[in-house]
Amino acid sequence: MNLKKLPLNNLSHNAGRTVGLAILVALLAFVAYGGSLVMSSLQNGIGSLEARLGADVIVAPATAKSQQDLNDILIDGVPGQFYMDASVLDEVAGIDGVEVASPQYYLSTMKAGCCSMPVQIIGFDPATDFTVQPWIERTYGGDLGLDQVVVGCNITGAPGATIKLYGVECGIVSKLEKTGTKLDNAVFATNETVRHLINEAVERGFPPDSHEDPAMRISTVQVKVADGYDPEVVAGEITLRVRGAYAVATRAMTSSVAESVSGIAGVIGVLMGVIWVLAAAVLVVVFSIAGKHRAKEFAVLRVIGASRKDLSGVVVKEAVLISALGAVAGIVAALVVVLAFNGALEAALGVPFLTPDIGTMALFAVGAFAVAMVAGPAASAVSARRLSKVDAGQVLREE
Repeated sequence: MNLKKLPLNNLSHNAGRTVGLAILVALLAFVAYGGSLVMSSLQNGIGSLEARLGADVIVAPATAKSQQDLNDILIDGVPGQFYMDASVLDEVAGIDGVEVASPQYYLSTMKAGCCSMPVQIIGFDPATDFTVQPWIERTYGGDLGLDQVVVGCNITGAPGATIKLYGVECGIVSKLEKTGTKLDNAVFATNETVRHLINEAVERGFPPDSHEDPAMRISTVQVKVADGYDPEVVAGEITLRVRGAYAVATRAMTSSVAESVSGIAGVIGVLMGVIWVLAAAVLVVVFSIAGKHRAKEFAVLRVIGASRKDLSGVVVKEAVLISALGAVAGIVAALVVVLAFNGALEAALGVPFLTPDIGTMALFAVGAFAVAMVAGPAASAVSARRLSKVDAGQVLREE
């Protein structure tokens, strides 16, 4: 007896049941794939933040309550500025355990007509910098000249275009790779360019809300700690010995973010587990109920020669087709949601969010598809076993 077309015919003739079961499987796949993408993106965001900060220790003015202000600028992306005497650089460089010390200067633009948009400008010293230039070299191999800038990936304007900063048209020479951090909204330039921007702003009558001479004042000192030294210890020594400065190890800055990510991942994991249990239970119940209503159908098939193995095969094949349809729909929906709303997810979660590469996303998709393909047929196993044992004569007599 040929039952090859029966599963497809059953699914098409019972469209409501087919769609309902497919939606349940799609929900499982959506949760599995979407949850995996979100958790991977959070982990990537933390790794990207740690790599992007570059320095082992960051030194800022003690009066700035530096750790909070640094988090505001580097992690939360709030434009701001604070300054200390440039002599701090030499003092920090003389601390035992400091291998390299490089200054940075923070300047925030205004919403006025002098600027294309409100952004955080980060000035650096090309001669000593070890945090910004390695990142820039990934997309631009040259040196930055006067009034040339490199912008984060979220800044409007492609390489070759210009961005107006305090009335000066600065050339965009490169756009940096996405990091998933708020530094994607920053503009990077040499201290020489920053000094020129400030001078031009003052001459044109719209000086920055807060600024100092970059030749005399700096915002932070980026410190690379020598091998064998603990950044926490070096940071404590700098805070103790350099008056007016406060040092913080970058791992301390990212620890709170990492804790937030861990907490969010835990909540997502629990929600995934709850939804999986509920959806799987509903699948079992629905397949069982559907099986009871198909008793007469399977009794007739037994009478005309179908074996118990044939009947089990029909149920399993239907479950496989439904699972495949639902799995693909759920994976596609999760991918669209995560990619289309990753900015909103980052804002809602309040932590760095960097989606994985195509290969990793494909691997997650295969895993979610496999899990969903197991869930449907497994849930139908109870129904398949019951229907395979149906007493055709008794069912037909009852009918």
